[in-house]
Amino acid sequence: MSPQINRTLSTIAAVSGLYDIVVGACLLFFRDQLALWFHTALPVPPIHADLNGIFVLCVGLGYWMPYRDPVRYRGYLWLMGPILKGGGALAFVLDYAFRGSPASFLLFAASDGSLAVMTLAALLVSRDK
Repeated sequence: MSPQINRTLSTIAAVSGLYDIVVGACLLFFRDQLALWFHTALPVPPIHADLNGIFVLCVGLGYWMPYRDPVRYRGYLWLMGPILKGGGALAFVLDYAFRGSPASFLLFAASDGSLAVMTLAALLVSRDK
């Protein structure tokens, strides 16, 4: 794989990892502020947000592997990029459309969806290299 493709995949892993670490930390430590900003109620029981925060934080930390070696950890990029972030973006859009979640949630759909599409494009371009 070319050095440029490696740098692209590493950069995507770094951005995705940082994004997930920030979101996970916010879910764990700034829950009240998030509820205020996104016009939602606090989760009941709070363990739901705790578990989501831990999960997202771990996904973000996991991006360290493809950041360091994108060839070896392509599978992680596939799972956490197009599949998880793409599925998450779709879930946010569907929840907004059919369950009436706040329009502010579409910010997560846009950010997750953008990262999913960028990751997918880089993985597809690099598969034949």
